[in-house]
Amino acid sequence: MSKYLLRFTASEEALTVEEARAIDINAEFLGVPRKLLMENAGRSVAEAVAKRMDVENKKIVILAGTGNKGGDGFVAARHLAIRGAKVTVVLLGSERQLTTKEARMNWKAIKNMDLSVQTLTVQDPSQLSELEDLVIGADVVVDALIGTGLRGELREPVRSAVELMNKSKGLKVAIDVPTGLNPDTGEVARGVFKAHVTITMHRAKKGFMGREEYIGELEIADIGIPLEAELYIGPGDVMSILKPRKADTHKYDYGVVLIVGGSPLYAGAPALAGMAALKAGAGLAFIASPSSASPYIKGFSPDLIVIPLRGDWVDEAAISDENLKRALDRADVVAVGPGLGFNEDTVKGLGALLEEVKRRELKVLIDADGLKALGRGGYDVEGLDLVLTPHLGEYRALMGEEVPRNLEGAIEAARKLAAKYKAVAILKGHRSVVTDGRRVKVNRTGNAGMAVGGVGDVLSGLIAGFMAQRVEAFKACVAASFINGRAGDLAANEKGYHFTASDVLFMVPYALKELEPWTSSYAEASAPFKGEVY
Repeated sequence: MSKYLLRFTASEEALTVEEARAIDINAEFLGVPRKLLMENAGRSVAEAVAKRMDVENKKIVILAGTGNKGGDGFVAARHLAIRGAKVTVVLLGSERQLTTKEARMNWKAIKNMDLSVQTLTVQDPSQLSELEDLVIGADVVVDALIGTGLRGELREPVRSAVELMNKSKGLKVAIDVPTGLNPDTGEVARGVFKAHVTITMHRAKKGFMGREEYIGELEIADIGIPLEAELYIGPGDVMSILKPRKADTHKYDYGVVLIVGGSPLYAGAPALAGMAALKAGAGLAFIASPSSASPYIKGFSPDLIVIPLRGDWVDEAAISDENLKRALDRADVVAVGPGLGFNEDTVKGLGALLEEVKRRELKVLIDADGLKALGRGGYDVEGLDLVLTPHLGEYRALMGEEVPRNLEGAIEAARKLAAKYKAVAILKGHRSVVTDGRRVKVNRTGNAGMAVGGVGDVLSGLIAGFMAQRVEAFKACVAASFINGRAGDLAANEKGYHFTASDVLFMVPYALKELEPWTSSYAEASAPFKGEVY
Protein backbone atom coordinates (compact mmCIF):
# COMPACT_ATOMS: atom_id res chain seq x y z
CA MET A 1 0.00 0.00 0.00
CA SER A 2 1.25 3.44 -0.86
CA LYS A 3 2.33 6.02 1.69
CA TYR A 4 -0.36 8.22 0.18
CA LEU A 5 -3.08 5.86 1.43
CA LEU A 6 -1.53 5.25 4.82
CA ARG A 7 -1.45 8.94 5.65
CA PHE A 8 -5.25 8.83 5.88
CA THR A 9 -4.95 6.85 9.10
CA ALA A 10 -4.13 10.15 10.85
CA SER A 11 -1.34 8.22 12.54
CA GLU A 12 0.12 11.24 14.29
CA GLU A 13 -3.01 11.85 16.33
CA ALA A 14 -3.37 10.68 19.92
CA LEU A 15 -5.80 7.83 20.54
CA THR A 16 -8.72 7.37 22.88
CA VAL A 17 -8.88 4.12 24.83
CA GLU A 18 -11.73 2.95 22.62
CA GLU A 19 -9.74 3.63 19.46
CA ALA A 20 -6.66 1.86 20.82
CA ARG A 21 -8.66 -1.26 21.69
CA ALA A 22 -10.35 -1.28 18.29
CA ILE A 23 -6.98 -1.07 16.54
CA ASP A 24 -5.59 -3.96 18.60
CA ILE A 25 -8.55 -6.16 17.62
CA ASN A 26 -8.32 -5.10 13.97
CA ALA A 27 -4.64 -6.03 13.98
CA GLU A 28 -5.55 -9.48 15.28
CA PHE A 29 -8.21 -9.74 12.57
CA LEU A 30 -5.53 -8.96 9.97
CA GLY A 31 -3.39 -11.81 11.33
CA VAL A 32 -1.19 -10.13 13.93
CA PRO A 33 -1.97 -12.07 17.15
CA ARG A 34 -2.22 -10.32 20.52
CA LYS A 35 0.52 -12.50 21.94
CA LEU A 36 2.88 -11.00 19.35
CA LEU A 37 1.75 -7.47 20.24
CA MET A 38 2.34 -8.24 23.93
CA GLU A 39 5.77 -9.67 23.14
CA ASN A 40 6.72 -6.54 21.19
CA ALA A 41 5.34 -4.27 23.92
CA GLY A 42 7.26 -5.96 26.71
CA ARG A 43 10.45 -6.10 24.70
CA SER A 44 10.10 -2.38 23.92
CA VAL A 45 9.93 -1.65 27.65
CA ALA A 46 13.07 -3.70 28.28
CA GLU A 47 14.88 -1.94 25.45
CA ALA A 48 13.82 1.46 26.77
CA VAL A 49 15.30 0.65 30.18
CA ALA A 50 18.48 -0.81 28.67
CA LYS A 51 18.90 2.33 26.58
CA ARG A 52 19.06 4.39 29.75
CA MET A 53 21.43 2.22 31.76
CA ASP A 54 23.53 -0.90 31.68
CA VAL A 55 21.04 -3.30 33.27
CA GLU A 56 23.51 -6.10 34.05
CA ASN A 57 23.32 -6.88 37.80
CA LYS A 58 20.87 -4.01 38.32
CA LYS A 59 17.93 -4.61 40.67
CA ILE A 60 14.67 -4.23 38.74
CA VAL A 61 11.28 -4.62 40.40
CA ILE A 62 8.12 -4.91 38.29
CA LEU A 63 4.75 -4.53 40.04
CA ALA A 64 2.12 -6.11 37.85
CA GLY A 65 -1.66 -6.29 37.65
CA THR A 66 -3.74 -9.14 36.30
CA GLY A 67 -4.53 -7.68 32.88
CA ASN A 68 -2.64 -7.15 29.64
CA LYS A 69 -0.47 -4.42 31.15
CA GLY A 70 0.71 -7.00 33.67
CA GLY A 71 1.41 -9.33 30.74
CA ASP A 72 3.55 -6.62 29.13
CA GLY A 73 5.44 -6.45 32.42
CA PHE A 74 6.04 -10.21 32.43
CA VAL A 75 7.54 -10.03 28.94
CA ALA A 76 9.71 -7.06 29.97
CA ALA A 77 10.93 -9.10 32.95
CA ARG A 78 12.02 -11.95 30.69
CA HIS A 79 13.96 -9.67 28.34
CA LEU A 80 15.60 -7.74 31.18
CA ALA A 81 16.65 -10.99 32.86
CA ILE A 82 18.17 -12.19 29.59
CA ARG A 83 20.25 -9.01 29.62
CA GLY A 84 21.58 -9.90 33.06
CA ALA A 85 19.34 -7.83 35.32
CA LYS A 86 18.23 -9.11 38.73
CA VAL A 87 14.47 -9.05 38.20
CA THR A 88 11.68 -9.42 40.71
CA VAL A 89 8.06 -9.48 39.55
CA VAL A 90 5.34 -8.79 42.14
CA LEU A 91 1.88 -9.87 40.97
CA LEU A 92 -0.95 -8.09 42.79
CA GLY A 93 -3.45 -10.90 42.85
CA SER A 94 -3.26 -14.58 42.15
CA GLU A 95 -2.46 -16.56 39.03
CA ARG A 96 -6.08 -17.59 38.58
CA GLN A 97 -7.10 -13.92 38.38
CA LEU A 98 -5.01 -13.23 35.26
CA THR A 99 -7.61 -12.07 32.76
CA THR A 100 -6.12 -13.00 29.37
CA LYS A 101 -4.47 -16.08 27.94
CA GLU A 102 -1.54 -13.96 26.79
CA ALA A 103 -0.87 -12.72 30.32
CA ARG A 104 -1.19 -16.28 31.68
CA MET A 105 1.24 -17.58 29.06
CA ASN A 106 3.89 -14.99 29.90
CA TRP A 107 3.42 -15.43 33.66
CA LYS A 108 4.08 -19.15 33.20
CA ALA A 109 7.24 -18.32 31.25
CA ILE A 110 8.77 -16.14 33.97
CA LYS A 111 7.77 -18.57 36.72
CA ASN A 112 9.80 -21.19 34.90
CA MET A 113 12.77 -18.78 34.82
CA ASP A 114 13.40 -19.53 38.49
CA LEU A 115 17.17 -18.95 38.23
CA SER A 116 16.89 -15.43 36.78
CA VAL A 117 13.46 -14.03 37.77
CA GLN A 118 11.94 -14.00 41.24
CA THR A 119 8.13 -14.08 41.20
CA LEU A 120 5.99 -13.05 44.17
CA THR A 121 2.24 -12.64 44.68
CA VAL A 122 0.55 -10.14 46.96
CA GLN A 123 -3.00 -10.71 48.18
CA ASP A 124 -3.21 -8.03 50.85
CA PRO A 125 -1.84 -4.47 51.30
CA SER A 126 -0.09 -5.52 54.51
CA GLN A 127 2.14 -7.81 52.47
CA LEU A 128 3.54 -4.82 50.61
CA SER A 129 5.21 -3.53 53.74
CA GLU A 130 7.43 -6.60 53.65
CA LEU A 131 8.62 -5.52 50.19
CA GLU A 132 9.39 -1.91 51.08
CA ASP A 133 13.17 -2.29 51.13
CA LEU A 134 13.08 -4.28 47.88
CA VAL A 135 11.10 -1.63 45.99
CA ILE A 136 12.69 1.49 47.46
CA GLY A 137 16.18 0.08 46.96
CA ALA A 138 15.64 -0.98 43.34
CA ASP A 139 17.61 0.59 40.50
CA VAL A 140 14.44 0.49 38.38
CA VAL A 141 10.77 0.11 39.28
CA VAL A 142 8.30 -0.68 36.52
CA ASP A 143 4.60 0.12 36.77
CA ALA A 144 2.74 -2.74 35.08
CA LEU A 145 -0.41 -2.37 37.21
CA ILE A 146 -3.39 -0.66 35.55
CA GLY A 147 -3.43 0.83 32.07
CA THR A 148 -6.38 1.86 29.97
CA GLY A 149 -8.89 -0.01 32.17
CA LEU A 150 -8.74 2.52 35.02
CA ARG A 151 -12.12 3.76 36.27
CA GLY A 152 -12.29 6.14 39.24
CA GLU A 153 -9.94 6.12 42.20
CA LEU A 154 -7.26 3.56 42.95
CA ARG A 155 -8.24 0.86 45.40
CA GLU A 156 -6.16 -1.44 47.53
CA PRO A 157 -3.68 -2.95 47.17
CA VAL A 158 -2.95 -0.94 44.02
CA ARG A 159 -2.99 2.36 45.90
CA SER A 160 -0.40 1.14 48.41
CA ALA A 161 1.71 -0.39 45.63
CA VAL A 162 1.80 2.91 43.73
CA GLU A 163 2.67 4.84 46.90
CA LEU A 164 5.54 2.42 47.47
CA MET A 165 6.81 2.77 43.89
CA ASN A 166 6.71 6.56 44.16
CA LYS A 167 9.10 6.34 47.14
CA SER A 168 11.70 4.54 45.08
CA LYS A 169 15.01 6.28 44.42
CA GLY A 170 15.48 4.40 41.16
CA LEU A 171 14.32 5.00 37.61
CA LYS A 172 10.51 4.91 37.49
CA VAL A 173 9.06 3.44 34.31
CA ALA A 174 5.36 3.25 33.37
CA ILE A 175 4.06 0.81 30.79
CA ASP A 176 1.59 2.41 28.35
CA VAL A 177 0.09 4.85 30.91
CA PRO A 178 1.02 5.65 34.54
CA THR A 179 -1.34 3.88 36.94
CA GLY A 180 -3.84 6.43 38.21
CA LEU A 181 -3.85 8.63 35.07
CA ASN A 182 -7.03 8.47 32.98
CA PRO A 183 -5.72 8.09 29.41
CA ASP A 184 -8.84 9.66 27.89
CA THR A 185 -9.43 12.67 30.11
CA GLY A 186 -6.08 13.25 31.79
CA GLU A 187 -7.73 13.13 35.21
CA VAL A 188 -5.47 11.83 37.95
CA ALA A 189 -6.44 9.64 40.88
CA ARG A 190 -5.05 10.20 44.33
CA GLY A 191 -1.65 8.55 44.60
CA VAL A 192 -1.05 8.46 40.83
CA PHE A 193 2.27 6.97 39.75
CA LYS A 194 4.84 9.61 38.83
CA ALA A 195 7.03 8.14 36.12
CA HIS A 196 10.37 9.31 34.86
CA VAL A 197 9.64 7.53 31.60
CA THR A 198 6.38 6.27 30.05
CA ILE A 199 6.60 3.71 27.25
CA THR A 200 3.24 3.93 25.48
CA MET A 201 2.18 1.52 22.77
CA HIS A 202 1.65 2.46 19.13
CA ARG A 203 0.54 6.07 19.69
CA ALA A 204 0.13 8.63 22.44
CA LYS A 205 -3.16 8.74 24.36
CA LYS A 206 -5.55 11.69 24.43
CA GLY A 207 -5.17 12.26 28.17
CA PHE A 208 -1.41 12.74 28.04
CA MET A 209 -1.54 16.40 27.05
CA GLY A 210 -0.27 18.58 29.88
CA ARG A 211 0.43 15.61 32.17
CA GLU A 212 4.22 15.57 31.87
CA GLU A 213 4.48 15.68 35.68
CA TYR A 214 3.18 12.09 35.77
CA ILE A 215 4.30 10.80 32.36
CA GLY A 216 7.86 12.08 32.44
CA GLU A 217 9.64 11.44 29.16
CA LEU A 218 7.22 9.93 26.65
CA GLU A 219 8.49 7.19 24.38
CA ILE A 220 6.17 5.70 21.76
CA ALA A 221 6.86 2.03 21.06
CA ASP A 222 6.26 0.48 17.66
CA ILE A 223 4.78 -2.90 18.61
CA GLY A 224 4.06 -4.11 15.09
CA ILE A 225 0.50 -2.88 14.54
CA PRO A 226 0.12 -2.39 10.78
CA LEU A 227 -1.36 0.89 9.68
CA GLU A 228 -3.94 -1.14 7.74
CA ALA A 229 -5.45 -1.95 11.16
CA GLU A 230 -6.47 1.69 11.29
CA LEU A 231 -7.39 2.32 7.66
CA TYR A 232 -9.35 -0.88 7.00
CA ILE A 233 -12.56 -1.42 8.96
CA GLY A 234 -12.44 -4.47 11.21
CA PRO A 235 -14.24 -6.15 14.12
CA GLY A 236 -12.73 -3.67 16.58
CA ASP A 237 -14.61 -0.83 14.91
CA VAL A 238 -17.89 -2.70 15.32
CA MET A 239 -17.23 -3.81 18.88
CA SER A 240 -16.50 -0.25 19.91
CA ILE A 241 -20.10 0.80 19.11
CA LEU A 242 -22.06 -2.25 20.28
CA LYS A 243 -23.55 -1.79 23.73
CA PRO A 244 -24.79 -4.68 25.89
CA ARG A 245 -28.56 -5.03 26.23
CA LYS A 246 -29.56 -4.60 29.84
CA ALA A 247 -32.46 -6.45 31.43
CA ASP A 248 -34.20 -3.37 32.82
CA THR A 249 -34.56 -1.46 29.53
CA HIS A 250 -37.33 -0.92 26.99
CA LYS A 251 -37.56 -0.27 23.26
CA TYR A 252 -37.22 3.51 23.52
CA ASP A 253 -33.81 3.09 25.14
CA TYR A 254 -32.58 1.82 21.77
CA GLY A 255 -33.94 4.60 19.62
CA VAL A 256 -36.62 5.19 17.00
CA VAL A 257 -35.84 5.20 13.28
CA LEU A 258 -38.16 6.83 10.75
CA ILE A 259 -37.73 5.77 7.11
CA VAL A 260 -39.29 8.17 4.59
CA GLY A 261 -39.55 6.72 1.12
CA GLY A 262 -41.43 4.44 -1.22
CA SER A 263 -43.38 5.25 -4.38
CA PRO A 264 -45.69 3.52 -6.88
CA LEU A 265 -42.77 1.51 -8.28
CA TYR A 266 -40.68 0.92 -5.18
CA ALA A 267 -42.17 -0.54 -2.01
CA GLY A 268 -39.42 -3.00 -1.09
CA ALA A 269 -36.63 -0.49 -0.50
CA PRO A 270 -38.06 1.26 2.59
CA ALA A 271 -39.13 -2.10 4.03
CA LEU A 272 -35.58 -3.46 3.70
CA ALA A 273 -34.18 -0.34 5.35
CA GLY A 274 -36.66 -0.50 8.21
CA MET A 275 -35.98 -4.16 8.92
CA ALA A 276 -32.22 -3.55 8.80
CA ALA A 277 -32.60 -0.78 11.39
CA LEU A 278 -34.35 -3.21 13.72
CA LYS A 279 -31.72 -5.89 13.16
CA ALA A 280 -29.06 -3.30 14.01
CA GLY A 281 -30.74 -2.95 17.39
CA ALA A 282 -33.09 0.02 17.07
CA GLY A 283 -36.15 -0.21 19.30
CA LEU A 284 -38.75 0.87 16.74
CA ALA A 285 -38.89 1.42 12.98
CA PHE A 286 -41.56 3.65 11.42
CA ILE A 287 -41.98 3.87 7.67
CA ALA A 288 -43.73 6.88 6.18
CA SER A 289 -44.67 6.05 2.60
CA PRO A 290 -47.24 7.15 0.02
CA SER A 291 -50.53 5.30 0.13
CA SER A 292 -49.62 3.74 -3.23
CA ALA A 293 -46.80 1.80 -1.56
CA SER A 294 -47.77 1.51 2.10
CA PRO A 295 -50.04 -1.60 1.82
CA TYR A 296 -47.19 -3.59 0.31
CA ILE A 297 -44.78 -2.43 3.03
CA LYS A 298 -47.28 -3.44 5.72
CA GLY A 299 -47.33 -6.91 4.21
CA PHE A 300 -43.52 -7.18 4.33
CA SER A 301 -43.33 -7.65 8.10
CA PRO A 302 -45.47 -7.06 11.19
CA ASP A 303 -42.34 -5.61 12.83
CA LEU A 304 -42.69 -2.40 10.84
CA ILE A 305 -45.01 0.47 11.76
CA VAL A 306 -46.28 1.96 8.50
CA ILE A 307 -47.64 5.50 8.15
CA PRO A 308 -49.60 5.96 4.88
CA LEU A 309 -49.13 9.39 3.32
CA ARG A 310 -51.59 11.01 0.91
CA GLY A 311 -50.81 10.64 -2.78
CA ASP A 312 -48.33 8.68 -4.83
CA TRP A 313 -45.17 10.59 -3.93
CA VAL A 314 -43.43 12.05 -0.90
CA ASP A 315 -44.22 15.62 -1.88
CA GLU A 316 -44.79 18.82 0.11
CA ALA A 317 -48.38 17.84 0.90
CA ALA A 318 -47.23 14.49 2.27
CA ILE A 319 -44.70 16.17 4.56
CA SER A 320 -47.48 18.26 6.08
CA ASP A 321 -49.34 15.09 7.15
CA GLU A 322 -49.98 15.21 10.91
CA ASN A 323 -49.23 11.52 11.34
CA LEU A 324 -45.80 12.06 9.80
CA LYS A 325 -45.14 15.02 12.08
CA ARG A 326 -46.05 12.94 15.11
CA ALA A 327 -43.61 10.27 13.94
CA LEU A 328 -40.94 12.94 13.50
CA ASP A 329 -41.56 14.04 17.08
CA ARG A 330 -40.79 10.51 18.27
CA ALA A 331 -37.87 9.80 15.96
CA ASP A 332 -34.17 9.92 16.76
CA VAL A 333 -33.01 9.36 13.19
CA VAL A 334 -34.66 9.96 9.82
CA ALA A 335 -33.51 8.02 6.74
CA VAL A 336 -34.94 9.44 3.54
CA GLY A 337 -34.60 8.17 0.00
CA PRO A 338 -35.13 4.39 -0.21
CA GLY A 339 -37.67 3.84 -3.01
CA LEU A 340 -38.48 7.58 -3.06
CA GLY A 341 -38.53 7.99 -6.82
CA PHE A 342 -37.22 11.13 -8.48
CA ASN A 343 -39.30 13.95 -9.89
CA GLU A 344 -40.05 17.59 -9.13
CA ASP A 345 -42.55 16.58 -6.43
CA THR A 346 -39.96 14.56 -4.49
CA VAL A 347 -37.37 17.32 -4.87
CA LYS A 348 -39.77 19.75 -3.16
CA GLY A 349 -40.83 17.11 -0.66
CA LEU A 350 -37.24 16.51 0.45
CA GLY A 351 -36.75 20.23 1.01
CA ALA A 352 -39.85 20.39 3.21
CA LEU A 353 -38.76 17.29 5.13
CA LEU A 354 -35.28 18.67 5.80
CA GLU A 355 -36.84 21.80 7.29
CA GLU A 356 -38.87 19.63 9.69
CA VAL A 357 -35.77 17.60 10.56
CA LYS A 358 -33.70 20.72 11.17
CA ARG A 359 -36.40 22.21 13.39
CA ARG A 360 -36.32 19.11 15.59
CA GLU A 361 -32.50 18.76 15.46
CA LEU A 362 -32.75 15.16 14.29
CA LYS A 363 -30.03 13.08 12.68
CA VAL A 364 -30.72 12.47 9.01
CA LEU A 365 -29.44 10.05 6.39
CA ILE A 366 -30.06 10.65 2.68
CA ASP A 367 -29.80 7.76 0.25
CA ALA A 368 -30.83 6.64 -3.22
CA ASP A 369 -33.26 8.99 -5.00
CA GLY A 370 -33.02 11.34 -2.04
CA LEU A 371 -29.44 12.01 -3.13
CA LYS A 372 -30.59 12.93 -6.63
CA ALA A 373 -33.14 15.29 -5.12
CA LEU A 374 -30.45 16.77 -2.89
CA GLY A 375 -28.28 17.45 -5.92
CA ARG A 376 -31.16 19.14 -7.72
CA GLY A 377 -32.68 21.03 -4.80
CA GLY A 378 -29.80 23.17 -3.57
CA TYR A 379 -31.06 22.97 0.02
CA ASP A 380 -29.44 24.63 2.98
CA VAL A 381 -28.00 21.70 4.94
CA GLU A 382 -26.04 23.86 7.38
CA GLY A 383 -26.48 22.58 10.93
CA LEU A 384 -27.80 19.14 9.95
CA ASP A 385 -26.28 16.01 11.51
CA LEU A 386 -26.10 14.53 8.03
CA VAL A 387 -25.05 11.23 6.43
CA LEU A 388 -24.84 10.73 2.65
CA THR A 389 -24.49 7.26 1.09
CA PRO A 390 -23.96 7.60 -2.68
CA HIS A 391 -22.80 4.98 -5.13
CA LEU A 392 -20.73 6.15 -8.08
CA GLY A 393 -23.70 7.31 -10.15
CA GLU A 394 -25.30 9.19 -7.26
CA TYR A 395 -21.96 10.83 -6.53
CA ARG A 396 -21.96 12.11 -10.10
CA ALA A 397 -25.43 13.59 -9.59
CA LEU A 398 -24.27 15.37 -6.42
CA MET A 399 -20.85 16.57 -7.50
CA GLY A 400 -21.06 16.76 -11.29
CA GLU A 401 -17.93 14.65 -11.78
CA GLU A 402 -16.83 11.05 -11.97
CA VAL A 403 -15.13 9.13 -9.17
CA PRO A 404 -11.60 8.01 -10.13
CA ARG A 405 -11.32 4.23 -10.47
CA ASN A 406 -8.60 3.81 -7.86
CA LEU A 407 -8.69 3.87 -4.07
CA GLU A 408 -6.65 7.05 -3.72
CA GLY A 409 -9.03 8.88 -6.03
CA ALA A 410 -12.10 7.47 -4.29
CA ILE A 411 -10.79 8.68 -0.94
CA GLU A 412 -10.21 12.18 -2.30
CA ALA A 413 -13.67 12.20 -3.90
CA ALA A 414 -15.37 11.09 -0.68
CA ARG A 415 -13.53 13.71 1.35
CA LYS A 416 -14.56 16.38 -1.15
CA LEU A 417 -18.21 15.32 -0.84
CA ALA A 418 -18.06 15.32 2.96
CA ALA A 419 -16.51 18.78 2.97
CA LYS A 420 -19.08 20.23 0.55
CA TYR A 421 -22.08 19.07 2.58
CA LYS A 422 -20.43 19.10 6.03
CA ALA A 423 -21.54 15.48 6.30
CA VAL A 424 -20.33 11.98 6.92
CA ALA A 425 -20.12 10.31 3.52
CA ILE A 426 -19.98 6.68 2.43
CA LEU A 427 -18.84 6.38 -1.16
CA LYS A 428 -20.06 2.89 -2.00
CA GLY A 429 -18.06 0.65 -4.28
CA HIS A 430 -15.76 -2.37 -4.42
CA ARG A 431 -13.94 -0.82 -1.46
CA SER A 432 -16.34 1.60 0.16
CA VAL A 433 -14.85 4.74 1.68
CA VAL A 434 -16.24 6.29 4.88
CA THR A 435 -15.14 9.79 5.83
CA ASP A 436 -16.18 12.86 7.76
CA GLY A 437 -13.67 14.91 5.80
CA ARG A 438 -10.90 14.27 8.33
CA ARG A 439 -11.08 10.63 9.39
CA VAL A 440 -11.07 7.98 6.66
CA LYS A 441 -11.89 4.28 6.83
CA VAL A 442 -12.08 1.76 4.01
CA ASN A 443 -14.31 -1.32 4.02
CA ARG A 444 -13.12 -4.56 2.42
CA THR A 445 -16.00 -6.88 3.32
CA GLY A 446 -18.56 -7.69 0.64
CA ASN A 447 -18.47 -9.28 -2.81
CA ALA A 448 -19.66 -8.95 -6.39
CA GLY A 449 -22.94 -10.72 -5.62
CA MET A 450 -24.01 -7.63 -3.67
CA ALA A 451 -24.39 -5.68 -6.93
CA VAL A 452 -28.15 -6.18 -6.74
CA GLY A 453 -31.03 -3.85 -5.93
CA GLY A 454 -31.81 -3.29 -2.25
CA VAL A 455 -28.41 -3.98 -0.69
CA GLY A 456 -27.80 -0.25 -0.32
CA ASP A 457 -31.15 0.08 1.46
CA VAL A 458 -30.03 -2.56 3.97
CA LEU A 459 -26.85 -0.53 4.56
CA SER A 460 -28.85 2.67 5.12
CA GLY A 461 -31.09 0.91 7.62
CA LEU A 462 -28.10 -0.45 9.53
CA ILE A 463 -26.55 3.00 9.75
CA ALA A 464 -29.81 4.53 10.95
CA GLY A 465 -30.28 1.72 13.48
CA PHE A 466 -26.85 2.29 14.98
CA MET A 467 -27.28 6.07 15.00
CA ALA A 468 -30.61 5.69 16.81
CA GLN A 469 -28.66 4.04 19.63
CA ARG A 470 -26.67 7.26 20.10
CA VAL A 471 -23.69 6.15 18.07
CA GLU A 472 -21.76 8.95 16.40
CA ALA A 473 -22.54 9.13 12.68
CA PHE A 474 -19.02 8.36 11.48
CA LYS A 475 -18.68 5.31 13.73
CA ALA A 476 -22.18 4.11 12.81
CA CYS A 477 -21.29 4.28 9.11
CA VAL A 478 -18.02 2.43 9.70
CA ALA A 479 -19.66 -0.39 11.65
CA ALA A 480 -22.62 -0.69 9.28
CA SER A 481 -20.35 -0.92 6.24
CA PHE A 482 -18.49 -3.84 7.78
CA ILE A 483 -21.64 -5.69 8.89
CA ASN A 484 -23.45 -5.16 5.59
CA GLY A 485 -20.47 -6.49 3.66
CA ARG A 486 -19.97 -9.41 6.01
CA ALA A 487 -23.67 -10.33 5.76
CA GLY A 488 -23.20 -10.36 1.98
CA ASP A 489 -20.18 -12.62 2.35
CA LEU A 490 -22.18 -15.04 4.48
CA ALA A 491 -24.92 -15.06 1.84
CA ALA A 492 -22.32 -15.78 -0.85
CA ASN A 493 -20.82 -18.59 1.22
CA GLU A 494 -24.24 -20.25 1.30
CA LYS A 495 -25.59 -19.46 -2.17
CA GLY A 496 -22.71 -18.35 -4.35
CA TYR A 497 -23.49 -15.06 -6.08
CA HIS A 498 -27.13 -16.08 -6.52
CA PHE A 499 -28.65 -14.06 -3.70
CA THR A 500 -30.78 -10.98 -3.15
CA ALA A 501 -30.90 -8.07 -0.74
CA SER A 502 -33.37 -10.05 1.38
CA ASP A 503 -30.70 -12.73 1.78
CA VAL A 504 -28.23 -10.09 2.96
CA LEU A 505 -30.82 -8.78 5.42
CA PHE A 506 -31.41 -12.31 6.71
CA MET A 507 -27.66 -12.73 7.37
CA VAL A 508 -27.22 -9.50 9.35
CA PRO A 509 -27.85 -11.11 12.78
CA TYR A 510 -25.40 -13.89 11.90
CA ALA A 511 -22.76 -11.34 10.91
CA LEU A 512 -23.24 -9.66 14.28
CA LYS A 513 -23.25 -12.96 16.16
CA GLU A 514 -20.07 -13.95 14.37
CA LEU A 515 -18.35 -11.16 16.29
CA GLU A 516 -18.80 -12.91 19.65
CA PRO A 517 -15.17 -14.15 19.80
CA TRP A 518 -14.08 -10.57 19.15
CA THR A 519 -16.51 -9.45 21.86
CA SER A 520 -14.48 -11.54 24.29
CA SER A 521 -11.28 -9.94 23.03
CA TYR A 522 -12.77 -6.48 23.43
CA ALA A 523 -14.04 -7.27 26.93
CA GLU A 524 -10.65 -8.61 27.97
CA ALA A 525 -8.90 -5.54 26.60
CA SER A 526 -11.40 -3.33 28.40
CA ALA A 527 -11.14 -5.10 31.75
CA PRO A 528 -9.72 -3.14 34.68
CA PHE A 529 -7.61 -4.75 37.40
CA LYS A 530 -9.60 -7.76 38.67
CA GLY A 531 -9.58 -9.93 41.76
CA GLU A 532 -10.56 -10.06 45.39
CA VAL A 533 -7.65 -7.86 46.34
CA TYR A 534 -8.91 -4.94 44.29
